[in-house]
Amino acid sequence: MSHVRVAPEIHLVLEPMSGIMAEERDDVLEYSLDEINTLVDELDAIADDMMNSLGPDEEFLTSFPGRKNAARTAGVWTNIFYGFIGGCILMFMVTIMMALQGGI
Repeated sequence: MSHVRVAPEIHLVLEPMSGIMAEERDDVLEYSLDEINTLVDELDAIADDMMNSLGPDEEFLTSFPGRKNAARTAGVWTNIFYGFIGGCILMFMVTIMMALQGGI
């Protein structure tokens, strides 16, 4: 709630957000919410980052630029790796079963 003193000698102030010009009075309590607004904006950015962490296609708040699809790419490569390992184990088990049944 900042204001501009238009004419300090006659106690005239202007509130720039609404454009209202009024007389400055001693019986009105004035408190600036600028510090609270910056904290609320920071918390809003953190809440947006938490929502973005639920999906792989959004950039994180503290990540480097250009890492928008990093989670998706990491998921694909992880699934390829685990699929290969699982396939190797399955083929080993099938080979062992065939050897025990005398098929090889």
